[in-house]
Amino acid sequence: MALERTESKARAAFERHGLSDEQLVAMLRTMLMQRTLENRGFQLNRQGKIPFASASEGHEAVQAGAATAFERGKDILVPYYRDLGLELGIGLEPYEVLLSLFARAADHSAGRQFPHHYASRELGLHTISSVIAAQLPHAVGAAYALQYRGERGRAVLTTFGDGATSEGEWHESVNFAAVHRLPIVFLCENNEWAISTPLALQMGQPDVYKRATGYGIPGIVVNGMDPIACYAAVREALERARSGGGPTLVEAKCYRFLSHTTDDDDRTYRSRAEVAERRKDDPVPGFERLLIERAVLSEQDAEALKRSVLEEVNDATDRAEAMAYPASTTLYERVYAESWQPWRE
Repeated sequence: MALERTESKARAAFERHGLSDEQLVAMLRTMLMQRTLENRGFQLNRQGKIPFASASEGHEAVQAGAATAFERGKDILVPYYRDLGLELGIGLEPYEVLLSLFARAADHSAGRQFPHHYASRELGLHTISSVIAAQLPHAVGAAYALQYRGERGRAVLTTFGDGATSEGEWHESVNFAAVHRLPIVFLCENNEWAISTPLALQMGQPDVYKRATGYGIPGIVVNGMDPIACYAAVREALERARSGGGPTLVEAKCYRFLSHTTDDDDRTYRSRAEVAERRKDDPVPGFERLLIERAVLSEQDAEALKRSVLEEVNDATDRAEAMAYPASTTLYERVYAESWQPWRE
């Protein structure tokens, strides 16, 4: 009986913003899956099996929280290339991720899109370009279309890194959305590094959310290492957008633990001591500890969850690697919406 009272008290003191135990565990699973798949991408690259993979370790909390606030079947996600966890959280399967990394014919884009550039009409997942901030005008266009069609109850969630806020497309997109009060949320995943450029050399005002005042829209800052806080902030912003309240700029402060990509060596621009110090705030083990302490799951449940994730990634890796590459005869297919050689018509 005493143990029950202790567990009840722990649960009562736990601010979960309406999230059920099942939702909290699902968030942890998304975070674990994101990290496991990212590690697999780096492993495959070092083995010479894939040419490239990008990294998002340190972004897991932001993305799991935002994905939980996203409404499948209604909202539109226009991500950037470091959003693996966000895409997994809205329904992308690990097998689809591996098909993209291996560039196999069964991939959504038939193996032609850059790794980590996913797309799914069914999930509301918009394809992107690697060009920094290039996805933002597209996201604003989608939000403008929702408004033009009178589709209330829907919103666009678009994401970007802190480096993107130095691009002209970022200003133009936020300004247009603000003027027209579009149903869109701008989520900045501020990991303090624009590839190799530190935050202090990117901008005079390091708090991105404060820029919202200049556009006449709400600005919110949130701890990007706390998935529940990120969920609450993005949910509030999306609800505002869906109800006609216009755009919001949300800044989630996090940190990128790994190199920019497998082609980058971050030892050339930051020390191992700095990364080790920031690892103390790693959101994945931190969230796992929180759920165990609050009796949402047991240590045995957590270990079982990790085994399940690893087994799924191993299976997806084997299945994807065994698939065929696209045939050269299909080079021009699935590039344009209609005919495969429109320039000849």
